[in-house]
Amino acid sequence: MALDPESFVILLSSIQKYIRERLVPMEDRVEQDNEVPQDIVQEMKDMGFFGLSIPQAYGGIGLSMLQEARVAFEFGQTAFAFRSVFGTNVGIGSQGILMDGTAEQKALYLPQIASGELQMSFALTEPDSGSDAASIKTQGVREGDAYLLTGTKRYISNAPMAGAFTLMARTDGPGARGISAFIVPAHLEGLSLGQVDEKMGQRGTKTCDVILDRVRVPAQNIIGLKPGEGFKTAMKVLERGRIHIAALACGMAQRIIEESTLYAKERAQFGQRIGDFQLIQAMLADSFAEHYAAWSMVQDCAHLYDQKPSNTVDKSLVQKASAVKMFCTEMVGRVADRGVQIHGGAGYMRAYKVERFYRDVRLLRLYEGTTQIQQLIVAKHMLQ
Repeated sequence: MALDPESFVILLSSIQKYIRERLVPMEDRVEQDNEVPQDIVQEMKDMGFFGLSIPQAYGGIGLSMLQEARVAFEFGQTAFAFRSVFGTNVGIGSQGILMDGTAEQKALYLPQIASGELQMSFALTEPDSGSDAASIKTQGVREGDAYLLTGTKRYISNAPMAGAFTLMARTDGPGARGISAFIVPAHLEGLSLGQVDEKMGQRGTKTCDVILDRVRVPAQNIIGLKPGEGFKTAMKVLERGRIHIAALACGMAQRIIEESTLYAKERAQFGQRIGDFQLIQAMLADSFAEHYAAWSMVQDCAHLYDQKPSNTVDKSLVQKASAVKMFCTEMVGRVADRGVQIHGGAGYMRAYKVERFYRDVRLLRLYEGTTQIQQLIVAKHMLQ
């Protein structure tokens, strides 16, 4: 699945122009209001952003992983809130249905997801299970032709706007094999939302608890109609998502490097621009080199992802996706720290965007698998 090269060049050019001329000027408003304006949300729907990774047969654009990574890189160069608007539709909210759903489930949900008519969210994390995803406690009890779901999901991205959730619940015994993946419409009786979380950064993105109190979900809403396969579905979804997040991290590193280089050219101390001082040059050079290495990793891993047979698990690729996510998100943290340092005292002030980006990128090392989880995955495959 891929968009033809000529069409992709046109799409990418329009995305770059849109980000530069429409989104970057709106960054301060989003930071202040903690909200992406609805007219921008509608523009993103009209431009097809909600269906970037969904096949054309279902109304999407049908990007390959490599093409998706290139788009994520571009959206990484502005406030993360803009990508978050459609991020769960492109990634973790829809990919479970696309990868493991039945033909009927795909036909019913994917066109709505691609158009943005239906905003999806991915509900895995719980108060007592984050990194240890196989230990989730949300219960799904069979009752006739339905399951009654009870439990709480925590820090769920886009939950306040979601029309449905790809939600993991325990339907059988302990461990990963007891988990099933459900498509849960948000309007069902017994489903409620907690207060929107107050976060360190990434203002304009919304997360909150999803609370389920005996929510009756038809058995036909189990993805693929296969109970006990939910953990496998989640891991496949996160594998692709980790490459996407790594590309996003590279995009933001590019933006921070540009902001820092410009400041180093303009700021003067001791009678000369600070960019003429070798210690400033060293920080810029380290950031450039690490970014170059990281982006090369992303493109290589995305290319390998596109080469593997559809809907299969390649253990070597699982390892590489974790390595890429680990390296790129740690890389952008170091680049952001250097960016603040290059700006000096100004870098600690909200008038300069590196302060904001410093807070924003910190989350990348936590969601869709912490750095420590990625380390364990990489090492496990080395030692097998």
